Amino acid sequence: MPNDWHVTPMRTMSIAGGLLVLAATLGAAQDSTAFTHADSLRGSIGVGRAWWHVTFYDLHVRVDLPGRAIRGYNAITYQVTSPGAQMQIDLMTPLEVDSIVQESRELDYRRDGDAFFVTLVAPQQVGTRRTVTVYYHGSPRVAKRAPWDGGIVWAQDSLGNPWIATANEGIGASVWWPNKDLRADEPDSQRIAITVPDPMIDVSNGRLRATTPNGDGTTTYEWFVKNPINNYDVAINAGSYAHFSDRYDGLRGRLTLDFWPLAYHADTARKQFQQVKPMLRCFERWFGPYPWYDDGYKLVETPHLGMEHQSAVAYGNHYKNGYSGRDLSGTGRGLRWDFIIVHESGHEWFGNNITAKDPADMWVHEGFTNYSEGLYTECQAGKAAGAQYIIGSRRNIRNDRPIIAPYGVNQEGSGDMYYKTGSMLHMIRQIIGDDAKWRGILRGLNATFWHQTVTGAQVEAYINRQSGIDFDPVFAQYLTTTKVPVLEYAIADAAVEYRWANVVAGFAMPVRVTIAGQPFRWIRPTEQWKTLAARVRHEDEFLVDPAFYVTTKLVHASPAAASGSR
Repeated sequence: MPNDWHVTPMRTMSIAGGLLVLAATLGAAQDSTAFTHADSLRGSIGVGRAWWHVTFYDLHVRVDLPGRAIRGYNAITYQVTSPGAQMQIDLMTPLEVDSIVQESRELDYRRDGDAFFVTLVAPQQVGTRRTVTVYYHGSPRVAKRAPWDGGIVWAQDSLGNPWIATANEGIGASVWWPNKDLRADEPDSQRIAITVPDPMIDVSNGRLRATTPNGDGTTTYEWFVKNPINNYDVAINAGSYAHFSDRYDGLRGRLTLDFWPLAYHADTARKQFQQVKPMLRCFERWFGPYPWYDDGYKLVETPHLGMEHQSAVAYGNHYKNGYSGRDLSGTGRGLRWDFIIVHESGHEWFGNNITAKDPADMWVHEGFTNYSEGLYTECQAGKAAGAQYIIGSRRNIRNDRPIIAPYGVNQEGSGDMYYKTGSMLHMIRQIIGDDAKWRGILRGLNATFWHQTVTGAQVEAYINRQSGIDFDPVFAQYLTTTKVPVLEYAIADAAVEYRWANVVAGFAMPVRVTIAGQPFRWIRPTEQWKTLAARVRHEDEFLVDPAFYVTTKLVHASPAAASGSR
């Protein structure tokens, strides 16, 4: 998802061509949110969800353009994994269920806010597959500020043609279609059949299997996704589109590339979308094969900024480089590529291939994808340029609240999940100190968790295991607190004394420093004072490598001297 967070000014110091960010240390913000029954229904694996796994969605939706309404059905095929007789299906108000049917029999159900609890009559034998079909209609929530405040966008292009799109990552897919609205459970495949008024064209996920004129001034576009897909990625994009295609010879053979700009932007799109192939080459090198060769790669122009809709990336960056023409890093590096093409496509690996089970772990999506922006800059202009981009992006960190949110209540943490997590990953790369191993870890994550839903803890454990380093205190520091580590130091006779402060218990992250203009060297601070033999005359002769998101603080009285010992 595109990041759109306010920039917090920070004091910076130029060091060796980089930036050492000296952020003010903030205490953890107290989250006073009172979570509700509805939050728990939406975010937890309750009794109506725990006993079944969705295997296939067969979604059919007819768009009523004048009424800004939709009507349709979703046939939900599922596998029974444990005994159960009550099924939770999610559909948000003001949409209404017309009926719920299994084996030609209408079922009883009760509504609890945005959740429907269906009483099943037929035996639900463990190990079997069954189908329940939900028929529904209504005027879905209109997105107020897509993609962040999601729903359906009813827009017009600059020629006055109707233009429709869905964008619902935060609010959830059940804002426009009935499903098991839980990221921990993805179908193995999905059909998406969208009927729109002529001459509109619908572009959804996967591959187009059929285009059927209905004889009533509408056409049905049937798309099929062959792979698992998280439900917030399923999309309607309907407008006056042109289409052109290309191919990319990648790690798994030939990948089809399909581009769907508004018709009057076709020539501009042909030029701007040339960035796709170098992006794919870079990300396949760092992350492994593009995850959806069966379903292809598409860019679809949308009336909102963009979203990582799997195999049909939503593009609304107005054919500009940067983020709507701006460089989020402040370094100039971000103006050399189109942010939405790069960032949203990066989500095909982190977010779509590897999907966090709970929105509380959204750092797995956004942090790695923010880091991918730096890697793409590195692919373009070298390692130093990539580091410069990541370090410059720290100016957007707010340290307002923890990145990991409470679990089980459909809650996301701080927007720092983008830049702060990206900086954390950059630091982990420095500490590992072996780019081949680091690349192997990023590729290994995508191979090990291929087409899976995961917890953040699984990702952390994988990095620890493959690196041979316990990064748990680093993860705890940067993901669960708002505290920026402070490297306290004191200048003594022919020595520097140092320690970590403002850190979680056990924090002992090694860090590179330069002393009196000498080359960078590693020190290994802990919460206890350590002494390093070195002659330092001024505080600006003890500097931290800008690769590390920490602050420094000179303690004027030597701790050892104050204690009367050396």
